[in-house]
Amino acid sequence: MTVPKLANAELAVMERLWEERSLTARHLRERLYPEAARSMHGTIQRLLQRLEDKGFVDRDRDRAAHLFAPRISREAYAAGRLEALADQVTGGSFVPMITHLVEERKLSDADMERLRRLLEER
Repeated sequence: MTVPKLANAELAVMERLWEERSLTARHLRERLYPEAARSMHGTIQRLLQRLEDKGFVDRDRDRAAHLFAPRISREAYAAGRLEALADQVTGGSFVPMITHLVEERKLSDADMERLRRLLEER
């Protein structure tokens, strides 16, 4: 699945939505920019519009203050970005990535066991 890369600010918005399931633009602004004045509200609105245009966010227009929720899960986004990275760097192969993670001990014992079970099931 091809998933477009998110800009850092867009990813920050998505992180909040993944954590809290749904928020209004005002609540997003308060969480992302707690010290900022209302001047950041326009920035949040533009980020939400971009995310909606890209298919990452659903907007519930039934309330006076629109409610925004993620349309794509964190896992789906990560998987899509990993696939894009593998295509770009290793011709689509995940073997170099997995080998690196194993050799550099970036995987916990539980992660290694999960991989073992997945491989055996296949």
